[in-house]
Amino acid sequence: MRPVLRTVNRVLIGLLGVGLLLLGGSVLAVGLGAALPSWWIHGDKSDVLLTAARRTRWRDEGWWWPAVIAALAVLLLLALWWLSANLRRRRLAEVLVDTGDGEGALLRGPAMESVLADETEALDGVERAQVTLTGRRSAPRARMRLLLAPHGVPGEALRRVSDEALAHARDSAGLVRLPATVQLRAVKHRAERVT
Repeated sequence: MRPVLRTVNRVLIGLLGVGLLLLGGSVLAVGLGAALPSWWIHGDKSDVLLTAARRTRWRDEGWWWPAVIAALAVLLLLALWWLSANLRRRRLAEVLVDTGDGEGALLRGPAMESVLADETEALDGVERAQVTLTGRRSAPRARMRLLLAPHGVPGEALRRVSDEALAHARDSAGLVRLPATVQLRAVKHRAERVT
């Protein structure tokens, strides 16, 4: 998730939480006998949020209750999807390195991403590299975005990334395999007038 989207997501979650806290706190305060302003939804203990007339207004309509249940089910599914999307970790925080003595060591995921990106950028034909590790810490997967230099040949760059950079990362971490998805992009140059 990009930093701007992450910030917006956190602000919206915070605002929603504050709103729900204020609404619930006001209902609790009225229930305990506190006086709220006259413009508030309800004013004393005997008030209800939905009067009998409002509750039973659509009761005789055949479409009302199925529509209410369907809308609530959709809201529940959207809320569950949103919650799972926020709780899911997109990047691997650490990689389990096999030390060969039956024990293991933990390598920070961002450190491995940085080293793999630096080694890939050092290859001929690659101008910029971005690496993200996903998966499990004992079986990481690499997602790579490469910006090819103007003289870079896609097939050659891909072969060198696989044979050199990914092989070094796999061997240094003691991994049996390190699957990778590589996205290649070419540098776009502006047209310039030649005189």
